[in-house]
Amino acid sequence: MANSRQQQAIETKNRLLKAAELVFLEHGFQNTTIRLINNKAETGHGTAYVYFKNKEDFLIKIMEDTMEQFTKIASIPFHPATSNEAYELVSNQVKLFLSLAIKKKELMKVFKEAIGVSKEVEARWQDIRDQFTASITKDIMYAQEYKLADSSLSPSLVARLWFYTNEMFMWEVIHESPSNDIEDIIKHMTTIYMKGLYSNPQQ
Repeated sequence: MANSRQQQAIETKNRLLKAAELVFLEHGFQNTTIRLINNKAETGHGTAYVYFKNKEDFLIKIMEDTMEQFTKIASIPFHPATSNEAYELVSNQVKLFLSLAIKKKELMKVFKEAIGVSKEVEARWQDIRDQFTASITKDIMYAQEYKLADSSLSPSLVARLWFYTNEMFMWEVIHESPSNDIEDIIKHMTTIYMKGLYSNPQQ
């Protein structure tokens, strides 16, 4: 009986999450209410509060699930033997990152809105940033260890600079058509990054 109740609880929570995503997409973050989510999920009044504290709690869970897909890109194995291999790997990661942002752009717009008005969502976004920069830092340290990258540079600082560059263009491509072609953006971002960090990019 307990297993049956647990399964029902999981199904209800998932139904609420799916409903919340639809409501956020339709109404935006600020205009979304728990009542709208309950109505969309066709659950009883107050059911949402059994599983989530507020609408921020809903959005954070959706944001975490969505950004997990981005995290998989950042976690692609990075073990280049040459600067040229590093260039190809970095370029591919940027392409996958921006392409996924475009694919998820309507949801990303909701995240951006929420980050701007909710301290709770903003704090969780900063945690996600930290996860990305930690992953990038490891890649830079690998490149420095194998004499591909400039060892005089701080891996963590370079990682932050690199992620913020990616983030800036991510917000740009989801809100409007960028002034440059995506492939052109990728080329310029990767080349500048490589020339700044790596000893002999594309050599």
